[in-house]
Amino acid sequence: MPDTGTDDLVHLGMPAFPEAAKQALADTQLRTNLAHATGTIRAKRAKAVAEVSNWQELRAHAALVKDHTLRNLDHYLLQFEQAATAAGAVVHWANDAAEVNRTVVDLVRATGVDEVVKVKSMATQETNLNEALADAGIDAWETDLAELIVQLGHDYPSHFLVPAIHRNRREIREIFQREMAKVGRPAPADLTDDPARLAEAARLHLRQKFLRAKVGISGANFAIADTGTLVVVESEGNGRMCLTLPETLISVVGIEKLLPRFDDLGTFLQLLPRSSTAERMNPYTSMWTGVRPGDGPQSVHIVLFDNGRTNALADSFGRQALRCIRCSACLNVCPVYERVGGKAYGSVYPGPIGAILNPLLRGVTDEHEAALPFASSLCGACFDACPVAIDIPSVLIDQRAKVVATHPKTGSEAVAMSLASWVLNNPSRLAAAQRASRLGRRFAPKIKRLPGLAGGWTMSRDLPTPPKESFRAWWKRTHPGSDVERGSTR
Repeated sequence: MPDTGTDDLVHLGMPAFPEAAKQALADTQLRTNLAHATGTIRAKRAKAVAEVSNWQELRAHAALVKDHTLRNLDHYLLQFEQAATAAGAVVHWANDAAEVNRTVVDLVRATGVDEVVKVKSMATQETNLNEALADAGIDAWETDLAELIVQLGHDYPSHFLVPAIHRNRREIREIFQREMAKVGRPAPADLTDDPARLAEAARLHLRQKFLRAKVGISGANFAIADTGTLVVVESEGNGRMCLTLPETLISVVGIEKLLPRFDDLGTFLQLLPRSSTAERMNPYTSMWTGVRPGDGPQSVHIVLFDNGRTNALADSFGRQALRCIRCSACLNVCPVYERVGGKAYGSVYPGPIGAILNPLLRGVTDEHEAALPFASSLCGACFDACPVAIDIPSVLIDQRAKVVATHPKTGSEAVAMSLASWVLNNPSRLAAAQRASRLGRRFAPKIKRLPGLAGGWTMSRDLPTPPKESFRAWWKRTHPGSDVERGSTR
C-alpha cells in the first residue's frame, strides 16, 4: 500500500469526491476498464437472478431478518459470544479501528511469527490492519487474486468483489513481473497476459506462503448467533487454505454481520452468490465453529468490532444500510461508479452503499463524508439491485438533508435557496412564478447561458423552454370543480 499518513489512509489519500471524480473522469483507460467489467457482471447477474422465481420474496425475507437482528443486536451479540466461547474460540471486543489493530497485532506477536496470510476482508481494510501489522514488523500477505494484484501494485481496492477492477490484463502482467520477485517466488519469465497464465503465476507465488503460514487472518460474511459459527464464501480456494492450514486463526468481524439462527443462512446463500459473482452458489463456502481438536487451527480468535456501527444503528432510517452483505450489486449498476471507479469515493466502501454507509459510520462533519451523499444521480438502480432491499436513494436524500443542516449554505447560494424555499412553500407564490416563467418562452431558445450563480447549471445543459401550460393551469382547466390551490376536490 502507498505510504500515507493516518488521515489519508481513512480517505485512501484522495481529495473529496467532486475533485476526485474530475480526476477519474480524465482517465480514459479507467473508464474503459470499468465499463467492460461492470457491463459483463451486470449481464451475468441478471441471468442468474432470473432463474429464481421467488427472488423478491427472498429479498423481503432477508431484509426482515437483518432488521430484526439489528433491533436486537445486543442480545444476539452476547448469544454469539457464549456459543463461540463454548466451542473453544476466544472472543475479543473492539470499539474502534485502533483497538482492532492493537488486538490483532498483540495476538500475532504472541505466536512469535513475523508474517500472516489473509483472506479477502473489507473489515481489515476498513481498520487499515495491514499498515498496523507492517508498523509492528509483521508482513501480511493478501491471497485473493484481485487483492494480491492491488497489494503488489501498491494500490487501493476500488470494488467489493473485484478490488482490481480498474486494472486490465496488460497492467496486471506488468505488476506481476515487476513486483513478485521482491516478496517471494518471481513471475515466470515468459508470462503473458492470458488470464489462465496470470492465475497460475499467482497460485505458484502464493503456494509457498500458504505452506509456511502459522497465522491466518480473515473476516466473515456471516456470523451465526445461535451456534457461534463464522461463514466465508469465496470463489478461488485461497480462503479455504487460509482458514484450515495455519495453527492460529484470527477473524475480524463487524457487529452487523450477525444472523440469529443457522436456518437463516439458507436465504442469504441464495442471494449473495447471484448478486455478487452471478453464481448459483460460491465454489467455496467455509464454516467453522470454534476449535476442533486435531482438525484445522487449534487457536481461534474472533474480534467483534464497532467502529461507528452503533452511530449508524442510532439513525432510525439510515440504519438499514447495516443490512449490507457486501455483494457489490449496487456498484455494478451505478452510472456514477461506472464512470469514476471506487477510489474516487475515498473509502474502502465505494459506490452507492459507500455514499450512505461512510457518512452513517463517521458523520458528515468531514468534507469527504459530506460530499458522498451527493455522489449519485438518484436513478434508483441500486435499490432495484440490492438483494437485501436497502432503499439507498431515500437514505441518500436523508443524508443530504443532514449535510445541509450541518454545513449551511452561505453567500449567493444561500440567498438563491432561501428564495426558492419562499416560492415553493406557498401555492399562490408558486402559481405566480409559473405564470411568470411562460414569459420566457420567447427568449429561452436564444439564451445559451444564464448569468451569475445559475451559469454553472447551463455550462453543461441547454436552457429548457417553459411549457405552454403548467400542470396547475391544466388541472384547473380540466377539473373545474377542484380547489387547485388547496390540492382538494369539492
